Amino acid sequence: MKIKHLVSGIALTMGASVLSISAMAADTIKVGVLHSLSGTMAISETTLKDTVLMMVEEQNKKGGLLGKQLEAVVVDPASNWPLFAEKTRELLTKDQVDVIFGCWTSVSRKSALPVLEELNGLMFYPVQYEGEESSKNVFYTGAAPNQQAIPAVDYLMNDLGVKRWVLAGTDYVYPRTTNKILEAYLKAKGVAAEDIMINYTPFGHSDWQSIVSDIKSFGAEGKKTAVVSTINGDANIPFYKELGNQGISAEDIPVVAFSVGEEELSGLDTKPLVGHLAAWNYFQSVESDANTAFISKWKAFTGNPDRVTNDPMEATYIGFKMWTQAVEKAGTTDVNAVEQAMIGQETENLTGGMAYMNKNHHLSKPVLIGEIQDDGQLEVVWETEGLVAGDAWSDFLPGSKDLISDWTAPISCGNYNTVTKTCSGQNY
Repeated sequence: MKIKHLVSGIALTMGASVLSISAMAADTIKVGVLHSLSGTMAISETTLKDTVLMMVEEQNKKGGLLGKQLEAVVVDPASNWPLFAEKTRELLTKDQVDVIFGCWTSVSRKSALPVLEELNGLMFYPVQYEGEESSKNVFYTGAAPNQQAIPAVDYLMNDLGVKRWVLAGTDYVYPRTTNKILEAYLKAKGVAAEDIMINYTPFGHSDWQSIVSDIKSFGAEGKKTAVVSTINGDANIPFYKELGNQGISAEDIPVVAFSVGEEELSGLDTKPLVGHLAAWNYFQSVESDANTAFISKWKAFTGNPDRVTNDPMEATYIGFKMWTQAVEKAGTTDVNAVEQAMIGQETENLTGGMAYMNKNHHLSKPVLIGEIQDDGQLEVVWETEGLVAGDAWSDFLPGSKDLISDWTAPISCGNYNTVTKTCSGQNY
């Protein structure tokens, strides 16, 4: 009898402990962090994990959200694309996070996307991408092609007089789709097919000698040539080194990169790269009070005066600020309520203006082109006069030019056809 009471008492105590743990868990708002901390993309993504942690810490110092502290839940998908789906499911079911900040490559985002939609999770995606997508469960705070790739090509064509084009990318969905858009755009501008060279390499590619040699030969036919680079991750290091080894300077064949910023350049000897370009929506070198404050906070948080900032960090910062504002507006972390409260949100960007969230879950933001300096920073050489609204669907692809995304009533659709007046297929 005593044993029976003892067992019952233990069970009650354990039950109370479980309830206590559950109650404690409910006392925090959980923020999932889904970035590769190992593998080929760690060179870029680890910084974004740290950015989210800094934003969580800063928000908690302000009192948290809705009277609760924020709790970061960090996982490592390890640059393994199927693992992004598994880790997304883990964050939403096991950890029960209220929001996810994550992914860099489009293949990782597309791996996570079906899980987000199945479980009605909410994710903020902070990196430039190929467009051709709009999900109710994702806010795209990086650049769409019309906010990076198209303006970069226009700059090369109009300001530098480029006539021949090398579209070099890592072999996955973002470079392939972006280059499909750029190829159509260039041909619409009168560029001949023989003046466009397209090349893809795997993630982590390291042997660039023959490819760079081919680029050099392609550029030696009397027409001004440029490389438009969608090479991602640590493959950029040997690519740029090989350019230097073969004596290709920015004056000879300029490279404009869409995935190389201050963080990637910090691991390179930048002297041979001076004059090459990158197109983003933010650079650390931009002078504004907001940027000065952000850089100061970042160096203090990391404890490293040499740590740099970059564009996906700004996109993470904007997304995080907007999410907190939307939660406060909705009075809840409920995904459906926050999703609607996000539309129309405004917050200060780091370039001296405001960022605005549109009905298609894409931001309005400025476009900047920077020139690599010998200290690894980028000096702005061109920028748009105002903000450019992100376009989810390209105007230059036949299957996309009639599509829009509008997540407000009465449309509430990611791919609404303006000709047929219907929402076709899945909403992304």
